[in-house]
Amino acid sequence: MSSQTPYKVLCVCLGNICRSPTAEVVLRHYCDKQQLNIVIDSAGTSNYHPGKAPDLRSQKYALKRGYDLSALRARQLSTQDFIDFDLILAMDHENLFNIQALLAQAQAEYAGSQIRAKIALMSEYDQTYLKQALPDPYYGGEDGFKRVLDQCESSSLAWVSVFKQQFQQQFKQQIDVK
Repeated sequence: MSSQTPYKVLCVCLGNICRSPTAEVVLRHYCDKQQLNIVIDSAGTSNYHPGKAPDLRSQKYALKRGYDLSALRARQLSTQDFIDFDLILAMDHENLFNIQALLAQAQAEYAGSQIRAKIALMSEYDQTYLKQALPDPYYGGEDGFKRVLDQCESSSLAWVSVFKQQFQQQFKQQIDVK
């Protein structure tokens, strides 16, 4: 089941080269598998790596699980994203705080009227990693990148369930109106 217009989700971490591109590709995989009409992108709260490909270690471990990150390029979160996206998923609590701060700026800039994005943690509904931060693997080793994949897969499955429920409710409301 899918909605008529694409639902848009943005995955956000600090630099947009490890966690959020991995989350983007993994979430897209599970949404596509369920034939959900969802567009997924990623960004970073910082502008450390504009236009750069994901970290080679992220690409390596993702590819081992069948996810290709190579075409993605880093970009910074902008106030426009709060208008363009329905849901912004933070990878950790600091990212969440920074996203909320930018939301306040977007509300002032656009007078709040055009803002449509809701904000949540990637792990908001994940029963395995419930509301846990997705640890940044950048300065760590192999285990950190594997943990990112494990948690992205688990959290993505949880979000797919939420999306399916939302779409079913929308469909039911459309039928009830007719």
